[in-house]
Amino acid sequence: MQGSRGLRAAAAALAFLTRVPLGRRVGVGAEDIARGAVLFPLVGAGIGAAVGAVAVALDSRLGVLLAAALAAAVEAVLTGAIHLDALADAADGLGAPTRERALAIMREPQIGAFGAVALGLDLLVKTAALAAVLAGPDALLAAVGAFALGRAAPLALAWTLPDARAGEGIGSSLAGGAHRLGLASGLALGVVVAVAALGLRGLVLAAAAAVAVLACGFVARGRLGGATGDVLGAGVELATTLALVAAAATR
Repeated sequence: MQGSRGLRAAAAALAFLTRVPLGRRVGVGAEDIARGAVLFPLVGAGIGAAVGAVAVALDSRLGVLLAAALAAAVEAVLTGAIHLDALADAADGLGAPTRERALAIMREPQIGAFGAVALGLDLLVKTAALAAVLAGPDALLAAVGAFALGRAAPLALAWTLPDARAGEGIGSSLAGGAHRLGLASGLALGVVVAVAALGLRGLVLAAAAAVAVLACGFVARGRLGGATGDVLGAGVELATTLALVAAAATR
């Protein structure tokens, strides 16, 4: 029974952060996602390994910029661009005049001006950071550390912020901090992965990711009163990008 719970938690972590269809086969629910949160950084490390491997493999043939752009595209395919979509929705919602209107906008499928600008800037900075990281000797390990920290970001947001939608949506399985031990363990695991990959340099990446989390959390609490699934996804995207910027700055 315990092994089955562990398998469902691992499947939920993978399904929550990627488009790998394992979650549908196992049949996971909100509680499985909450239990699997501790594994989010490991899923992120796997995504980072794939992104970094593609970037490194293509670098010598295509040059750093094109290799970095294609590596960013690989991430979008693996994740179904779910965190990019969340960033766009959050940016559009946070531009609304009231909390109620912001929450309504974040449910709409259209991307507005704020969302488009946020997407464009994030992808530009992420691709440029990946290209700069490729100039260093440990590009693959830097990607592993940055993506592990990025996937730890929603755990910090869920730990510190209440659920802005009062139990609605998949993000409510994490938001509100009901499973604090798992969230704390996942956060620690993200830092451990980064340090294991990059040594003390991993702490610099962790500090950069923390800046993104603090900024995202501060704005979400002030404008929405808490976290939504889009806020958690935006935290993933911003923390990953800033961690890559820190990796580029310290290569």
